[in-house]
Amino acid sequence: MKKLMFWGACCALVALCVFVSCEKPLSSDETTGSVKGNLIVRVFQIEKTPFASLFPSGGRTATRGVEPVSQVCTRLNYAVYDQDGTRVKQINQTSDMSNYGTASFQLEEGDYTLVVVGHSSGGNPTMTNLAKIQFTNGTGYSDTFLSSGAVSIGDEPVEMQVSLNRIVSLCRFVVTDDIPAGVAKMQFYYTGGSGAFNATTGLGSVNSKQTVTFDVSSDSQKQFDLYTFLHDVTGTITLKVTALDVNDNELYRREFAVPMEVNHITWLSGAFFSGSSASSATAITGLTVNTDWSGETHLTF
Repeated sequence: MKKLMFWGACCALVALCVFVSCEKPLSSDETTGSVKGNLIVRVFQIEKTPFASLFPSGGRTATRGVEPVSQVCTRLNYAVYDQDGTRVKQINQTSDMSNYGTASFQLEEGDYTLVVVGHSSGGNPTMTNLAKIQFTNGTGYSDTFLSSGAVSIGDEPVEMQVSLNRIVSLCRFVVTDDIPAGVAKMQFYYTGGSGAFNATTGLGSVNSKQTVTFDVSSDSQKQFDLYTFLHDVTGTITLKVTALDVNDNELYRREFAVPMEVNHITWLSGAFFSGSSASSATAITGLTVNTDWSGETHLTF
């Protein structure tokens, strides 16, 4: 089963660099009005293409989910790079903009790489380097989708209709016991993944120290989503979870080694405050299929 999932994941990564439709010249009507420039990029949809997922009965499925980008991402970043990998132009959009999902560039004739990133982080990634599109602890990390491919600009304007594919891995940390009085924050520090990715592969490109902090003083949040870009189709992150008071004093701490896969949810759940202090996680047999992700692995501690 692992081999099949691995090869399915490889195919998914290869597919993310392919555009949905071919380049086509714009008609004279399309070059007027609000559409300007000789390269028009339209984000057609978000494709959530799963790997071959295992049902409890042993059957497999290759169905995929497709959703409009406005329902999945709050930000879109478009960047054009020349053949040397130098960024030529960039456009950033938020979902409240009227032209969200459509961008236009005026470019000189030549060959370029077009990259489109969809996400819901608090800020835009740094995109100066094609091989290192960087999110930080400041911008935060979120579900992230990518489309990357070549485009040639000649005498006639070109329109690209692109589809984005998920490139992140998700650790979903769940606390099953009550959060004690005095705990104001849950802080997650993890290594082994990356906060940056290579746009040509969709894989992580740096060794990051990722930190995410959640305020739990005013609500009963017990589920925490932690995103990363793996350096390969599979990998393991080292996760330190700390409960803090309002003054950032450490009250509780646990550490875990969490196996991850691209486009896959790893659930890690247990009694964080009242459970054993041993840093361990035991896999439960079987996978639960989610139509939005390739699959889910459930672990307990």
